[in-house]
Amino acid sequence: MLRGLLHSASHWKNTLLLSNQHQRWIHSRNKKAMELVAKGWNALQEVDRVIDHTERNDPRLIPQLRTAKDNFELALEVDNSNTHARYWLGMLHFKYDTHVPGSCPAVGSALLLEAAEMGNADAQYEVGRHLRTKDDIAYTEKEAFYYIKKAVDQSHPDALYLLGAVYLTGDCVEKDIASAMWCFHRASMKGHAGAAIAYGSLLLKGFEVPEAINKFKTKKGRGGVVRALGSNKTPRTWDESVHLAKKQFEIAITAGCDLGLQWLKRLIDYDEKVQKDLSLSM
Repeated sequence: MLRGLLHSASHWKNTLLLSNQHQRWIHSRNKKAMELVAKGWNALQEVDRVIDHTERNDPRLIPQLRTAKDNFELALEVDNSNTHARYWLGMLHFKYDTHVPGSCPAVGSALLLEAAEMGNADAQYEVGRHLRTKDDIAYTEKEAFYYIKKAVDQSHPDALYLLGAVYLTGDCVEKDIASAMWCFHRASMKGHAGAAIAYGSLLLKGFEVPEAINKFKTKKGRGGVVRALGSNKTPRTWDESVHLAKKQFEIAITAGCDLGLQWLKRLIDYDEKVQKDLSLSM
């Protein structure tokens, strides 16, 4: 009996050892793949920094683009399940097709679709956005929104902003201001400048903050009573709307958006004018 227990313990020890070795191998593989993705991404960042100031087929861009392409391909060889490498390689084929030697937009589309199906939020957004703008009756709005909403489920800021714009305009869906504001709010919390501007401007127009947002934004009033800012039960005052809107425009300014600065300046000028008129009336 003791011999059997020792044999069983030895068996489990060997199994655990093999499992730990396998996990270390997977971790090492993933780490190597991400290092290659980072090298490729850095090369693309350098291209994006100068591409607007060069000719379309400037040969000086080719070394950096080739470096990016080689690193993304090596990353997939190391770890074929790496969705980041698949996404960036797809974007390289798709976005820089006139610059990268041997690039093919069809290959780029296939890689982006694979990354989207594997759960990459950036790829899901790109596929959904591309399908919405593609003039091909084989693709439907339903298919486009399938990928956009997948990205929204992962709180992708660009996808949230796009879905908010669709709800705001009623483009192919029923117009829904509350849903648009919900999307803009979530995207602005991720630092999306366009969403912050849109959300702030809707607040200034008097649209109420949806309850889905209110329940996460509470403030203690007198006596410790908790109430929602901009609650639908208690209409917001103009000062509250301006206060909330200013916060959104500040988010846009932090993201480097000049339009946010213009909006904030208009509100400050308006406040100064109101204060001046009040002092004159007194």
